[in-house]
Amino acid sequence: MPKLTFPRSLVVIASLVLSAGAAVAQGYPAKPVNLMVPYPAGGPSDAIARIFNNQLGKELGQQVLVENLGGVSGALAAQKVLAAPADGYYIFQGSPNEVILSPMANAAVKLKTEDFRLVHPVADAVMVFVTRKDLPVNSVDELIALARKSADKPLTYGSVGIGSLYHLILENVQASTGVKLAHVPYKGNAPLLQDIGGGQVDFAVLVYSAAMGALAEQGRMKVIGQLGGQRSELLKNVPAASEGQALKNFSYKIWTGFMVPKNTPEDIVVRLHAAIGKSLQDPVVRSQLAAQTQQPSPPMSLAESAKFFETETARYRAIAKQINLQPQ
Repeated sequence: MPKLTFPRSLVVIASLVLSAGAAVAQGYPAKPVNLMVPYPAGGPSDAIARIFNNQLGKELGQQVLVENLGGVSGALAAQKVLAAPADGYYIFQGSPNEVILSPMANAAVKLKTEDFRLVHPVADAVMVFVTRKDLPVNSVDELIALARKSADKPLTYGSVGIGSLYHLILENVQASTGVKLAHVPYKGNAPLLQDIGGGQVDFAVLVYSAAMGALAEQGRMKVIGQLGGQRSELLKNVPAASEGQALKNFSYKIWTGFMVPKNTPEDIVVRLHAAIGKSLQDPVVRSQLAAQTQQPSPPMSLAESAKFFETETARYRAIAKQINLQPQ
């Protein structure tokens, strides 16, 4: 068999390209890194970013800057990250809302779930039913009963957008109980929480936050039930919806993770993964997450993170199919 030979110039070019790639990864990060939050400042997503950015910056040896961009159920921010170079300088703080559900629910969203790579999940949240202060209900069963009586003038519920998990959950509630509700989409948790406090919307399913807890203590809104299969250790005084009769087998939770575009160089992904893993072990980060009623994610390898993302994508696609979610 004849021996293959290549022009020396091609060999030199190839070796230069490979060594340049290695140098880029070894030198990463050489400038501040942006952590993109897909909702306005003041909500639980923003709180998570601000818990992590200092420690993550210490681990990376560069400043991590939090950037907020709400809109299109969080997909606007996701699309901005995908449009940037895949060089590790834009990290997306995402959840199933933005990267799994919004492409299935919103015809304007052009991204695909598979465009992202989950580097590491960082937190699990407690979701709750929250109502305006003067809505005449004190439990999830009473809320469903009131919705049943109010068919002529449906109760209004807010969410962070069409196709968000919160929207899907309440579509599922309507399908399983036969009640009718009116959906009011918002750009993020913070403005929605403000309107529940002001009485402009009747109720919502939201991630529990310290801000929500403070408003409830002040009597400006009511937290009437959790969505997990059982009460969270972090919120023991609020009953699970499944403890009542109307939503017996009800169980939902939501996670947040740090993601990058799928074609980000492997060395950079490995560096980020190590920095996120170390940040998750920091006692200050863990105590601040607990103060926001967020549980730190368990340690995962890159392969385990990939498997987790794949499993979660399949689960949420099954929920969307069950309620016949169509792009709008």
